[in-house]
Amino acid sequence: MAFMVSAGLVYEAVAAACSSPQTTELNASKRSKTLMKWVGLGLLQAGGLVAVAAMVSRRPGPVIAGGGTAMVLLALQYWHAKEAGLASSAPGTEQY
Repeated sequence: MAFMVSAGLVYEAVAAACSSPQTTELNASKRSKTLMKWVGLGLLQAGGLVAVAAMVSRRPGPVIAGGGTAMVLLALQYWHAKEAGLASSAPGTEQY
């Protein structure tokens, strides 16, 4: 249970700071630096929250494992979205 709660915390924190991997991919040509800045900030917040959860938990191992797993998976998703978007010639969804 602690693993799932910690993983959910990471997803919530990153979602609060970011749009989505899909948006990142679709608009990477114009906004990849800004989008990835917010991914980094979301992961930083999530890491802090997971650290606090681990400190107050009787079983910190699952908290750290769940949060760490979710952080790595989300970081990889956003990294892939950025790379795929930058490699694509498709137009973005935003007008400038």
